Amino acid sequence: MTKTKDNKKVDFEDPKFYINRELSWLQFNERVLSEAEDLSNPLFERLKFLSISASNLDEFFMVRVASLEDMINADYKKLDIAGMTAKQQLSEVLLAVHEFVTNQYEIYNNQLVPALFKQGLIICKKEDLSGKDSDFVDSYFDEFVYPVLTPMAVDSSRPFPLIRNKTLNIGALLKKKEGKDDVEFATVQVPNVLPRIIEIPGNNKENQPKKIIFLEEIIQKNVSKLFLNYDVLTCSPYRVGRNADLSIDEDEAEDLLKEIEKQIKRRQWGQAIRLEVEKGTNSRLLRFIAKELAVEDNEIYSIDGPLDLTFLMKMYKLEGFDDCKEHRYKSPQMVPEFMDDDNVFDVISRGDILMHHPYETFENVVKFVEKAAVDPSVLAIKQTLYRVSGNSPIIAALAKAADNGKQVTVLVELKARFDEENNIVWAKMLEKAGCHVIYGLVGLKTHCKITLVVRREEDGIKRYVHLATGNYNDSTAKQYTDVGLFTCAPAFGEDATAVFNMLSGYSEPLGWNKLSLAPLWLKDRILDLIKREESHALAGEPARIVAKMNSICHKEVIAELYRASSMGVKIDLIVRGICCLRTGIPGVSDNITVRSIVGNFLEHSRIFYFENGGSPEFYCSSADWMPRNLERRVEILFPVENEKLRQKLWHILDTELRDTDKAHVMNDQGIYVKPDLKSVEIADRVNSQMIFGEEAERNAKVMSSQNTRVFIPEMKV
Repeated sequence: MTKTKDNKKVDFEDPKFYINRELSWLQFNERVLSEAEDLSNPLFERLKFLSISASNLDEFFMVRVASLEDMINADYKKLDIAGMTAKQQLSEVLLAVHEFVTNQYEIYNNQLVPALFKQGLIICKKEDLSGKDSDFVDSYFDEFVYPVLTPMAVDSSRPFPLIRNKTLNIGALLKKKEGKDDVEFATVQVPNVLPRIIEIPGNNKENQPKKIIFLEEIIQKNVSKLFLNYDVLTCSPYRVGRNADLSIDEDEAEDLLKEIEKQIKRRQWGQAIRLEVEKGTNSRLLRFIAKELAVEDNEIYSIDGPLDLTFLMKMYKLEGFDDCKEHRYKSPQMVPEFMDDDNVFDVISRGDILMHHPYETFENVVKFVEKAAVDPSVLAIKQTLYRVSGNSPIIAALAKAADNGKQVTVLVELKARFDEENNIVWAKMLEKAGCHVIYGLVGLKTHCKITLVVRREEDGIKRYVHLATGNYNDSTAKQYTDVGLFTCAPAFGEDATAVFNMLSGYSEPLGWNKLSLAPLWLKDRILDLIKREESHALAGEPARIVAKMNSICHKEVIAELYRASSMGVKIDLIVRGICCLRTGIPGVSDNITVRSIVGNFLEHSRIFYFENGGSPEFYCSSADWMPRNLERRVEILFPVENEKLRQKLWHILDTELRDTDKAHVMNDQGIYVKPDLKSVEIADRVNSQMIFGEEAERNAKVMSSQNTRVFIPEMKV
């Protein structure tokens, strides 16, 4: 128990003050789904959001639901942040997911399919085909599909096959045309080497609707061709979700790379934790599949529509529907500071540079590494890599640097979930190129984003540093909002060197100039900054916290925010995903607001503002306020001290706090609602992502045509 400003005793760690992490994540996915329902979004953008909600749900099951199942199987008794057991969590999660899936398909069937029909896109069912359309589908099956399929029977000599994670399959019950009346089971995988969406040719008339059919429908229509001596009594598609969370004992693993490679292969065959079947599936067929996969009734999802809605992302790419897509968002713009000088090192030497992606291009980060790789004055390049693109130019540049004789050290995090296989490939390639590759630290994930370039110049050795909130991934940098800082300030250079010495060896610095690192120092730094605002509030001085991040579920940090709120500190949180904090609790969180922005880009940056009694401080970080980030990962928090750059950060925070179009605000019931726009004039409405895109385009045009200053609004707190 601690006392509030009003001298009331409150236990800020009371479980009733917290929201369960998994249920909070499901609320986030509901916000994604709401964008699929939002009529203000173009039709094909709504398809995209529905696809994203399905992809999110897949990963949620493979990791979070799987984790709950593991806890129950291990008889894990510890309560979560909201005071729930693993069994209680799983029960509520599955209940919520069933409702969520129902909502997904109501939107698909009742809103999107009719809207697609009006736009001239007809989704055909096998039973609706006739004439030339039916002949085309049968011919397509014979020519392209049949040779690829491998039907698998199940009997006394052939056990139930291993059904791979997330694959789409068709199960069938068969009976021999002559002989016994025994019913047999067979299954066939819908091949992922063929397109899921097949266009049925039309008659080329103008304004002719486009007809498509799904691959599984084609297979079902022709399934009897796979079992010539049998009558097919019934057949239906099904899909299995499995536990895909890797379990690695790093202390016992002699070779971490080999152990992870082995675990990746097992991921496809983990315990089945979700079974999706088509609505109306024959009960006998369903019972057989469920029994063989050992799934419970509450793990079975009866789907009123096509299984696996992630295919809608492919439908988004269909030609001929440009009018149904969003074109107002601008492509990444040139960073003004880099427009006049091709020498990246000269530009950084003139002053710190803060980039806001994807509104400003990530290309300058790529060029930074590429220039360092060929610059004869560069002696060493050191970089951490968590997730990189499939054909990464940064990897190519690092390999080239090593080939050019430079000292290249790269920490490749092999434990980056679902990117392990990709990272192993890159790590091996870098090693062959002559780079010194580090495979992370035992027991920790290295999640920080930092690059250090050491260069010999006329006045001695100079260190150039890039720090960021997002990954060194040129592909996702076009879709994720992040910020990155270039600096050559000596204090940052010294700290960057210390970071890599710590990662590559056993050197633990006695102190830091500018950076704060997890897992040893960052959590305490965050808590100290919050407590400092409490002190300012008690002294009657300006006290405010604005924090933007992906997730917040660290109980100690939330409790400190509650304490600060009770002392009068105004706290505004911009949290895209999980938020275990509740707003509007009398005497506890009256001064806290929480908003989530779900838009065309994935909000990924971590930006923190502390008013500090009228002397504001700004920080950016790779870390969310979660136990895994602050206690089990290597993360970095870095200050932004240049006044112009601080104004740029404040503009980001302030604009997002004023967002009316893409923001969802948490109410005192812990439920997110969109702002009521009935009384808001159109001129006063704010779409923060649209504004940032327009400003980046305007800045680039102004700099290229007039060579004048960049537009950055004044900081008004």
